[in-house]
Amino acid sequence: MTSEVMVLLEAGSYHGRMNMALATNPKTGPRGHCVGALLREWRGVRRWSQLDLALDAGVSARHLSYVETGKSQPSREMIVKLADALDMPLRERNALLVAAGFAPKYPETALATPEFAQIRRAIEFILKQQEPYPAFLLNRHWDVLMANEAAVRTNAFVMYGRPNRHANMIRQIFDPEDLRPAVANWEEVAGELIRHLHTAVAATPGDSAARALLDEVMAYPGVPCHWRRRQFDAAPSPLLTTILRREQHELRFFSTITTFGTPRDVTIDELHVECCFPMDEATAQLCRALQDGSLAA
Repeated sequence: MTSEVMVLLEAGSYHGRMNMALATNPKTGPRGHCVGALLREWRGVRRWSQLDLALDAGVSARHLSYVETGKSQPSREMIVKLADALDMPLRERNALLVAAGFAPKYPETALATPEFAQIRRAIEFILKQQEPYPAFLLNRHWDVLMANEAAVRTNAFVMYGRPNRHANMIRQIFDPEDLRPAVANWEEVAGELIRHLHTAVAATPGDSAARALLDEVMAYPGVPCHWRRRQFDAAPSPLLTTILRREQHELRFFSTITTFGTPRDVTIDELHVECCFPMDEATAQLCRALQDGSLAA
């Protein structure tokens, strides 16, 4: 087992999203209108016209128009085609199905359940293999669900043995009383995280938790006001370096992200493993020293 489990992943709640999908409001009409609103929302995210979506999904543009206006009730098959064309996350596909009056297609299983024993073992193997360099398991909101021993050692070293205030990586980076003072290139790292957070908010319009997280971190002191606006012309960094510093010691890492291919469960669809690699031999030596105990917090 991985020695440090920072947050135990539990089954997420569909209640808010599903209640929205099932709601019948006199001002918006019956359930079909809710399906239409979701489809228009997702077309807006993709910047597609009705014709674009109809052609890509292989459905009639007229029928799609009727579905969006609530004049026609879509079949389950049509909903699946539209969700595939829009490349919706599994959680949002379920919400669209429920809005149309159908049962969710994809389960959401807690990672701690016996059904996911093999998945947990695979994740633990990846984290352990990354030693003596840090690795983390995160969900879609950057909550740190698991971390290897190297991540724990590195964190303790740059934090002078103090525990993190948060179990969320973005909050750790932005909170001046958490990891932020140890990040030597904070503006670069925080700016890249904000860009990713803006992208997540724009790509999943129903994700209120991501929107709330964006508002929360923008309220921390020293965060540039212009970060509140999504920068469409900002190209993603091909290789983001995170520099952690403690007195004369400096650790330089770059990261890779691993996701699970063809997931059939909402939980697995939203997980990713972040592995940190040393940018130079000095960082590699520091990580080995932390591992063998010759350098401690």
